[in-house]
Amino acid sequence: MSPRATDPAVDQIRTVAAGAPGLDALLPLITVCRACPGLADERLSVVPGDFPRGARLLVVGEAPGAQEDHAGRPFVGKGGQLLDRLLGDVGVRRAEIAVANVLKCRPPNNRQPTRAEANRCRGWLDRQLQLVDPELVVTLGGTALAWALGPGRRLADVRGRVHDWNDRKLVATYHPSAALRFGPAGAPMAALRSDLALAAETLRGA
Repeated sequence: MSPRATDPAVDQIRTVAAGAPGLDALLPLITVCRACPGLADERLSVVPGDFPRGARLLVVGEAPGAQEDHAGRPFVGKGGQLLDRLLGDVGVRRAEIAVANVLKCRPPNNRQPTRAEANRCRGWLDRQLQLVDPELVVTLGGTALAWALGPGRRLADVRGRVHDWNDRKLVATYHPSAALRFGPAGAPMAALRSDLALAAETLRGA
């Protein structure tokens, strides 16, 4: 899972994160991170994620949007409302799952995270994954897919099935923003709905 990079911030964050014995200790370390000045200077808040105790599922998205930046919580905007509704449709309560993003800070103008930003920030997410230790991870969109399976993987080639990954299960699917962009009759919406149903079925069978 370790990215190949010469950026010293990558190893620095990974070392700092590894020293946190629990999520409560990790949180204040994330909130003062300034490894990406272009993000730190523009953000209103850092969005570490939601981690209820005993979560069996971790959902990973791309980065906070404007509403998340204001609220300090992931997936609270329209995409989050869609995610909550689709999860509810398959019997999964948002309050019982862990939710995070690859980036903890909002990219200006909601642009896509750069690979350098994702590489720096992944030490935080990797440690959160270790501490939560979920049975199943669901990645939403290409940035989260690259975090899990590496760059260059096409979502269409890996979605729709359960992968064995790092001693747990993984389901990759579209980001809710893509489902909203293509509309209720679009392929991303159908795929997201189907993949979340697969995730719920996997949890029930675990």
